[in-house]
Amino acid sequence: MHEFTFKNSELYCENIKVAEIAKSVPTPFYLYSYKTLIDHYRKIKTAFSPIKPLICFSMKSNSNLAIVRAMVKNGAGLDIVSGGELYRARLAGAKGNSVVYAGVGKRPDEIKDAIKFGIFFFNVESEEELGQIQKTAFALKKKVNIAIRINPDVIPKTHKYIATGKGETKFGLDFETVHKIFNAKWRYPNLNIRGVHIHIGSQILDAAPFENAIKKVLDFIKEYHIETEYLNIGGGLGIMYSMENPQTAKGFAKSVLPMLKKSGLKIILEPGRFISGNSGIFVTRVLYTKRTPRKKFVIVDGGMSDLIRPSLYEAYHKIVPVVARQDSSETAEKVDVVGPICESGDFLGKDRLLPQSVKGDLLAVMGAGAYGFTMSSNYNSRPRSSEVMVIGNKFYTVRRNETYQDLVRGEMIPKVLK
Repeated sequence: MHEFTFKNSELYCENIKVAEIAKSVPTPFYLYSYKTLIDHYRKIKTAFSPIKPLICFSMKSNSNLAIVRAMVKNGAGLDIVSGGELYRARLAGAKGNSVVYAGVGKRPDEIKDAIKFGIFFFNVESEEELGQIQKTAFALKKKVNIAIRINPDVIPKTHKYIATGKGETKFGLDFETVHKIFNAKWRYPNLNIRGVHIHIGSQILDAAPFENAIKKVLDFIKEYHIETEYLNIGGGLGIMYSMENPQTAKGFAKSVLPMLKKSGLKIILEPGRFISGNSGIFVTRVLYTKRTPRKKFVIVDGGMSDLIRPSLYEAYHKIVPVVARQDSSETAEKVDVVGPICESGDFLGKDRLLPQSVKGDLLAVMGAGAYGFTMSSNYNSRPRSSEVMVIGNKFYTVRRNETYQDLVRGEMIPKVLK
């Protein structure tokens, strides 16, 4: 459930008309519901309350400072994957003992900054990375918590680009290598290797792959007498974009809690999309309509540079008019909703049955709170859009739209070219 609902044929975010927001915020823009965001976090917290896990919101899904601050203020930890996300986490008021750091390519300077910050855990993805963290921790005279990321070779039913637990992906380490690392902990005197980590992918709709991965890891820990205190089971819970029937937080917890309780380990979770996905929409305005012998196109001012998921993953996002006309059912027809980018792959939806649109109409792309703005770009030299958050009866611009001057900030023309 989410707080984007129709009242008298107009789309509201919580208690505010989306069309009213569009009068003062230039399109396209992202719009977030604070209530939806926190409600989804609390669903996971409640579902797993019997084991009191550390729930670390995955910042890669949505790293806007207001979103991150909302999570921190409500008691969430953070899952980061870069020095930039660490910087944002600090600005949002996160404490080091609630931040875990994943990612296969941590730079030495990023590792140094994270150690100085007092990171709770590094989720380590390779032996060379382990050596680099040891080297940095030794130089800083620090002891650092380490969880080894295991690749359990589990294939979830999701898009191949977001399946991260298969043996051929770049993520994690095989069981044999992990066993070797735990047997050689003495080589890393500045590291407390006290956890294992898994993350098998994103937008996973049922519990079976998670159960399989967790069982494989727990069997491994038992068989090889791995001394570990923490188990980080990652994130990846799917949400409804179209006709999916994703598991609920309660249903997921019911499936995996028995194993987790029996393990006696302290548990960390890293949900992202489940919390932020349906907490946001993307609002765009119709520029033109165009009919060809084969298609009708609705051309809008937002495109793949703003929301790349449809182009990159062929992802489906429901698209609805912000204000529905009374005769909408009679004028509905199949259209492609496309953006202004000079790419054939620039679309937000294909073959969508939508009411007839005219120039100036507003459309809402639903379920855009996760991997929306965070994956946006300046392709075609397009300034990135605003982000807005609704809290109750008020809305707040939490990122202003970029200007042309923002596009060239940091660029310079060499004197030889002048």
